[in-house]
Amino acid sequence: MPQPRTLGALRESGRYPPRPVKTELRENLLAALRAGSNPWQGIVGFDRTVLPALERALLAGHDVVLLGERGQGKTRLLRTLSVLLDEWTPVIAGAELGEHPMAPITPGSLRRAAELGEELPVEWVHRSQRYTEKLATPDTSVGDLVGDVDPVKVAEGRSLGDPETIHFGLVPRAHRGIVGINELPDLAERIQVALLNVMEERDIQVRGYTLRLPLDVLLVATANPEDYTNRGRIITPLKDRFGAEIRTHYPLTVAAEAEVVRQEAELGAELGEPLIEVLARYVRLLRESGAVDQRSGVSARFAVAAAETVAAAALRRATLIGEPIPVARPVDLEAVPEVLRGKVEFETGEQGRELEHLRHLLRRAFAETAREWLGGIDMNPLVESIVDGRVVTTGERVPAREILHALPELPVCHDIVERLTEPGAEREPARIAAAIEFALESLYLARRLAKDADESETVYGP
Repeated sequence: MPQPRTLGALRESGRYPPRPVKTELRENLLAALRAGSNPWQGIVGFDRTVLPALERALLAGHDVVLLGERGQGKTRLLRTLSVLLDEWTPVIAGAELGEHPMAPITPGSLRRAAELGEELPVEWVHRSQRYTEKLATPDTSVGDLVGDVDPVKVAEGRSLGDPETIHFGLVPRAHRGIVGINELPDLAERIQVALLNVMEERDIQVRGYTLRLPLDVLLVATANPEDYTNRGRIITPLKDRFGAEIRTHYPLTVAAEAEVVRQEAELGAELGEPLIEVLARYVRLLRESGAVDQRSGVSARFAVAAAETVAAAALRRATLIGEPIPVARPVDLEAVPEVLRGKVEFETGEQGRELEHLRHLLRRAFAETAREWLGGIDMNPLVESIVDGRVVTTGERVPAREILHALPELPVCHDIVERLTEPGAEREPARIAAAIEFALESLYLARRLAKDADESETVYGP
């Protein structure tokens, strides 16, 4: 944290002059682009689409609205904007708004600056504190966003005409920072009107007061297309004041979808790359399905929750049978459709068939992933060993060693394990069993093996 603690010391340092927040964002973004660094850490799949559009908007100094379906990372993107602010910035100590010591704007700060001069106290604010977020709910008031008369200050003896009786709302308190409003169309239209002056004239109006405060904020918002056109809407004058409207989207590739899962999921067990890819393909198939209401969308949070559910099933299974390392196996995927059916909206005519659709698409995702991972391996020896009369039983009460003992030593099994496990990972029985079970399930889906499943066990046989 920088050291100057008074206005005089700040002037002597010759650093941190007053700078509009949009200029600060522009200059820091340009510096990052020149240095080849990535300011958008944690943002996946937007490199060639959303991020270039957002960078152009910031360089132009525009307020921005992000338009997209649920679970597309809009809020995460807004919260990342704060990394483009200076790490530390000086403010007037004790001021209600984050005013620069060299540029006070409120009556109280102007009075203090005149009284104290170069001894005006300075404190430092980290950039993480300069991002303010509000979820737009129907009960949000003008006072919440802009401000209202503070009855406590009036009771202290100040007159109603004194502008210092105003309690500032969220937007003025974000002075010299970023204001994010989530789900802007859910904000009542009369409340949206209160933002018009803030965005264009940069002043605020509270009841009978008109304060000419040169507010310095970047206003960013999110909206869902359904809300944008039906349940709620952004009023035309406010929409006109946003300089940029940027469309977001779901990850465009399986690799990007899988990267989101790896980044966001908090896993209680080891989840191999093949199973993560199954879940990534599963979400993509749901987004393409005619049975699913695509106006509602299938959030990226579905894949994350699915991965956490599979890991939880593996952890429970490993605990029940006493395995030291919990490793997810294909049998753990069975928990996903039942647990997560409420996260997907289906078309009106599909009532009662939701689980059927979810299980069918999960099988398709598994088969497509298996072809990618096991292509080129001759599986005939494995099939023949089972056709000769062997069966392999798996389930939540079946230890990994039982699965391995059910099969003879086959070179193809080593090839499967080599293909499906992480390079350098120890060949623990749990990891080997997960790979073998993956291959058996792929052979069942290819109709080369039979499978008999009930609530407790799954048996692969001829």
